[in-house]
Amino acid sequence: MRALIKPSPGPGLVLAEVPEPQVGPGEVKIRVAKTGLCGTDLQIMSWGDFAAEHVSPGQIIGHEFDGHIVDIGPGVELGTGAQRLREGAHVSVEGHIICGRCRNCRAGRRHMCVRTNSVGVDRDGAFADYVVVPADNVWVQPEVIDPELAALFDPFGNAVHTALQFPLTGEDVLITGAGPIGIMAALIARHGGARHVVITDISDDRLALAKKAAEPVGPIVTVNSTRTSLAEVKRDLTIREGFDAAMEMSGSPRAMADLIDACTHGAKVALLGLPTAPYPVDWNKVITHMLTIQGVYGRDMYDTWYHSTFLLQSSPGLREGLRSIITHRVDATDWEQAFDAAGAGDAGKVLIDWSK
Repeated sequence: MRALIKPSPGPGLVLAEVPEPQVGPGEVKIRVAKTGLCGTDLQIMSWGDFAAEHVSPGQIIGHEFDGHIVDIGPGVELGTGAQRLREGAHVSVEGHIICGRCRNCRAGRRHMCVRTNSVGVDRDGAFADYVVVPADNVWVQPEVIDPELAALFDPFGNAVHTALQFPLTGEDVLITGAGPIGIMAALIARHGGARHVVITDISDDRLALAKKAAEPVGPIVTVNSTRTSLAEVKRDLTIREGFDAAMEMSGSPRAMADLIDACTHGAKVALLGLPTAPYPVDWNKVITHMLTIQGVYGRDMYDTWYHSTFLLQSSPGLREGLRSIITHRVDATDWEQAFDAAGAGDAGKVLIDWSK
C-alpha cells in the first residue's frame, strides 16, 4: 500500500510502498479516505526536537483522518446503537491511545493518561491507504457528517474541548490566534450564544478566512493586533469591564499578554496554543484580577466526541462554516503541495485525499 513515511532521522518524508497492516485482537482496520495536515506533521517533516524524541525511522505519520472499517479483529466489542462497529461503517478516530492502567485512566480521566501513545507520532499513522487502531478509539459518524468534516474531528474536537471549558452563553469571548482551531472555537462560541466573539491574529488572510467561516453562524469581530488594540475593540463594542472568557490558541507571548490585559476580573481563560519556548506572564495581574487559567490538551475522551457530533448534527450553518475553513484539497500523490500550503502560514485546513 502507499504510505507517507519518515525514512530516516532528519528533514523530509517519502511516499513509499509498504506492507499493508494486519488487524489484531481488539483492533479494527480502516481504509483511509481523507487526512488533515497538522502542525505536528510539519514538525515531523522538518525533524525538530519533538519529532526526534517521538518518531522512529520508517514510521508512517498522520493522525487527523476518516475512513471506512474494512476488517474487525477478534475480541472486539461491537457495541450497539449509533456507535455499533461494523464493516463499512464511516469513522473518525481518537488518536490518543491510552494505557488503561494509570490512575487517571482508571478514574475515567482517559484524556489525562500519563502514558498516552499517539497515532502517527509514537506509532504508525494514517497517511496511508490503510491504518489499524484499537477498536475503542473508533468513532462512528452519522450520515450527515461527510468525509471532509469527519477528517476534521481531531482539530474540531480540540476546539470543542477548549470552548466548552467555561459557559459562553451571553458572555463576551476573546480568542487569540486565527489558525484553523482558533476559527473553529470562534464558530462554536458564536453558535453557543456568546454576546460578542472577538478573534485576533497578525495575518489578514487568516482573519478574512475567520470572517467568511462565521457568516453561516453569526457575526464575529476580527482584529489585526498589529494595527488595532483590544482597548479600542472593547470601547467600540461597549465592553466596559473586559472579556468574560478567553481562549489562547496561538502560543504567542504577545497574544497572551494582550489577553490578560483585556480580561475582566474573574475571567476564565483556556490555553490550547503551544508556545515554542517559555515566556514570562504578568502573574500579579493574574492573581489580583482573580483569573482562572485552564490548560487544555486533546479531547475529553469521549465526551468531546459526543458534543462535537451533536453540534454538527444540530447546525447546518456550523457544518458550512467548518467546511469553509478547508482551503486546500490535494491528492495523496501530490502530498508535497499539501505540506507547502500548510507550511506557508496563511492556509486554513489542508486535506489529503487517499481514496483514489
